[in-house]
Amino acid sequence: MLKAKYNMELPKYILGDNTDLPNAIFVIHTEFPRFIINLEDDEVEWFEDFDQHDEKELEMETENLIKEATAFYDREVARYDE
Repeated sequence: MLKAKYNMELPKYILGDNTDLPNAIFVIHTEFPRFIINLEDDEVEWFEDFDQHDEKELEMETENLIKEATAFYDREVARYDE
């Protein structure tokens, strides 16, 4: 039987892949605003619903979040090469 763990600590970013999309490289952002970015084409899927006020703030922050996700991926790949 699986036991739910409600206060599990997650890293801010997680790498993901899927054999159905062999060229895709996914980075999952686990903090608000939660999203997945496909680094193959920079497509972002948000897990949050935003109102108009949030959308304006999100537009300003999106570029920074994508840069952070890309830097995370680069760091992880560099660590694999070590």
